[in-house]
Amino acid sequence: MRAVIYTITFFALGLWVNHVAQAQTDLELAEFYYNEGSYEQAKLYLVEIYKKNKTNAVYQMYYKSLLAMEDFEAAESLVKTKIRRTHKNSKANVYVDLGSLYLNFEMEEDARAAFDKALDLLQPGRSQAVRLANAFIKLDELDLAYATYQKAQGLGTTDFHYEFANLQGMRRDFQGMVESFLELLHTKPNYLPTVQNSLNRNLRLQSEPENGELVRIALLRAAAKYPEDTIYPEMLVWHFTQIKDFSSAFIHARAIDLRLEGIGVALMELGNTAAANKDLPTAVECFKYVASKGADTPYFYIARNELLQIRFHDLTTQIPIDIEMLKLLEEDYSASIIELGVMAETAILLKDQSHILAFFLDRGDEAIKVMEEALAIPGLNERIAAVCKLELGDIYVFENLVWDASLLFSQVILDFKDDPIGHEAKYRNARISYFTGDFAWAQTQLDALKASTSKLISNDAIDLSLLITDNFNLDTIFEPMEMYARADLLVMQKKNRAAVLTLDTLLTNWPGHALEDEILIVKGDLALLDGDIESALEFYSEVAELHFDDITGDDALFKLAEIYDYELNDSVKAEELYERIVFEYSGSLHVIQARKRFREMNEGEIIEQ
Repeated sequence: MRAVIYTITFFALGLWVNHVAQAQTDLELAEFYYNEGSYEQAKLYLVEIYKKNKTNAVYQMYYKSLLAMEDFEAAESLVKTKIRRTHKNSKANVYVDLGSLYLNFEMEEDARAAFDKALDLLQPGRSQAVRLANAFIKLDELDLAYATYQKAQGLGTTDFHYEFANLQGMRRDFQGMVESFLELLHTKPNYLPTVQNSLNRNLRLQSEPENGELVRIALLRAAAKYPEDTIYPEMLVWHFTQIKDFSSAFIHARAIDLRLEGIGVALMELGNTAAANKDLPTAVECFKYVASKGADTPYFYIARNELLQIRFHDLTTQIPIDIEMLKLLEEDYSASIIELGVMAETAILLKDQSHILAFFLDRGDEAIKVMEEALAIPGLNERIAAVCKLELGDIYVFENLVWDASLLFSQVILDFKDDPIGHEAKYRNARISYFTGDFAWAQTQLDALKASTSKLISNDAIDLSLLITDNFNLDTIFEPMEMYARADLLVMQKKNRAAVLTLDTLLTNWPGHALEDEILIVKGDLALLDGDIESALEFYSEVAELHFDDITGDDALFKLAEIYDYELNDSVKAEELYERIVFEYSGSLHVIQARKRFREMNEGEIIEQ
């Protein structure tokens, strides 16, 4: 008897397993046909499946299949049956399906009635409101989604600021969106990054000034409404930074720092951002403020250094160089070092001072002493020491002490083998080999650097490697390349007249040599340094017109574009040249910068129109 019971039990279990397997197979087939868009085949399975499996996933697949087949009667019957069988607390979303069905068949009045019923059935609770509002949003019924949250508030569920803000953005009600986001920040300041990203995405603050003004006014109102909240002044700093009004950002950043008795972190960040965007006066104000906090604060020495470095970078990149102003700057470096003392914190000041002394004021011996003093500082950070060694090595090259320079660079290479600083030292060592005519060894070092993680160093290595490959490896006469390398060294040593004389001699002795385009580029660079823009344009134009297929063709075009852009303020010509680089030299190292500037100029034209 027991054996019979076991047999019956196993038989029944086998039937049940087969039934489940068959049901699973049918559902998989239904999903397959549904995903393929074969709705009629899907319906054949779904009719039977839905009788036994009334999950929402199966219902949605069945409903959308009927809708796609335009089977109105079957779809309406399905939804109304679903409504009858659904608990009152969950009926609202099913009425949205009914309304969607009516809309699909252009039954506008019936659709509105169904949507109104959905709203009437909304139950208290955040999840209920979000689910119904999202159903309306999927149908692009944004006003109904908005009404959903309004009713939910009336039912006692609050704090829909984020949802309201997103909806108002979708409805192009930007003022309402901004106000809702700012209310959200009052209760949930951790939403700051989300709010900032949304405002930038929806309002395009940099290109649409009227939206920027809307944000500014709303922030001022919020700051007045909630005077204890620091989030709104922080947002004002962010807003002014976005539209590149750094002086206004400074006013609010300073006010926050004073109020919170801060250490100037935000001011340091703002100063660096302003400097990167060429707003040097505001950058100076930021660093002055931080430095005024005194030597006991963490950013004092950095701020003092940044104040001098702003002037350093400004003056050393001017065309032509203002030597008198550099003399005054060197005196300020000297005074600052006397005031602050020679210590690890002032090592970068010493480095920059030595650079001015050697490369601009022809006081190389003093520069070497300053750098030796910096490297003798006890406890000097090893990375700072490496940077100082690189500077001292360059000064040695400037003073024609190339082997002393090579020794220093080799030390940095050993100490920072797989680091960008080590790669930089390796590049400078390769350049020494090039200067001294050992082109084969220079090429070997440059090949190893091409895969450098530092893009800037890799690009420099590629440029020098291409120069050697194109003009030495393929030439049986070595003297022209050696003369060109000597001229390059003279340029670095700022012996520009001697460099030009060497290059002219090269062209006289070997007319039409492959180095002609490189020589024209160098002469253009030197003319630009002397402020002779007209001659620079002639040299670069000759390369662009006659040597456009050489490795310097894109370099010449980019230099021309920058002269017309920044020196002559001829945006039409500059835009034309940037466009040529983008489309004619797609593999150029200048493409990214040219494309970026080209887009900026086009955005400016759109704004003006």
